[in-house]
Amino acid sequence: MDLNDISQKEFESIEAYLNNKLSGNDLSEFEKKLKTDNDFATKVEDIKTILMGVETQALKEQFEVFHEELFSDQKDPITFEPKVKFLNWKRIAVAAALIIATGSFWFFGGNSNERLYANYFTPDPGLPTTMSSNENYEFYEAMVSYKQGHYKKALSTWQDQLKTKTSNDTLNYFIGSTLLADKKESEAISYLLEVTKQEHTVFKNDAFYYLGLAYLKTNDKDKAISALKKSDFTKAKDLLKKLN
Repeated sequence: MDLNDISQKEFESIEAYLNNKLSGNDLSEFEKKLKTDNDFATKVEDIKTILMGVETQALKEQFEVFHEELFSDQKDPITFEPKVKFLNWKRIAVAAALIIATGSFWFFGGNSNERLYANYFTPDPGLPTTMSSNENYEFYEAMVSYKQGHYKKALSTWQDQLKTKTSNDTLNYFIGSTLLADKKESEAISYLLEVTKQEHTVFKNDAFYYLGLAYLKTNDKDKAISALKKSDFTKAKDLLKKLN
């Protein structure tokens, strides 16, 4: 995020929204802009990350103070004063500069790839499961299990079906999606790759997006970027801005 692209007033508005302090017309207008303006939505995500980072650092500092006082000879009661209750623009600007300089949104520790993955990953919603007239009852029964979060049950059915339909794009895609939802990103990659190789699959955009996320979670940034570039999803393009 370029600090020159955001004004003090805009920052304060975003901060108020993130702290649930907007209401009435202000809230309605903000949410409308959030849905229709991708650049603004990206700014909101960036500011959210920065604020959380500053708060994390403040908590870290408070803990260090607590630790020092706990083992000191002082007999006075230990009290904490929140350091991030009201954030001033200058401090945020410094924090943002540090984030940009280090190339990471989470300069206080942790893996930035994992943070981005967590922000951008939501499980595929799955296919409609009206089973009264469909011919593949087992497939859709597994889809119901998938939607209910019973990933192992869904995988068991779909992987068994894949044995006789090894190139089936639907099976490969939803096996990969299920493995991602079950936090098995490395295992998901081969299935999603199989889908991306198929010329006419309806899952191509989805497969490239989730493949990019899988690579991101496994810390293969170059492959993540390569896959995301091949997806037309707006979220893929937004994520690429943060990775480049």
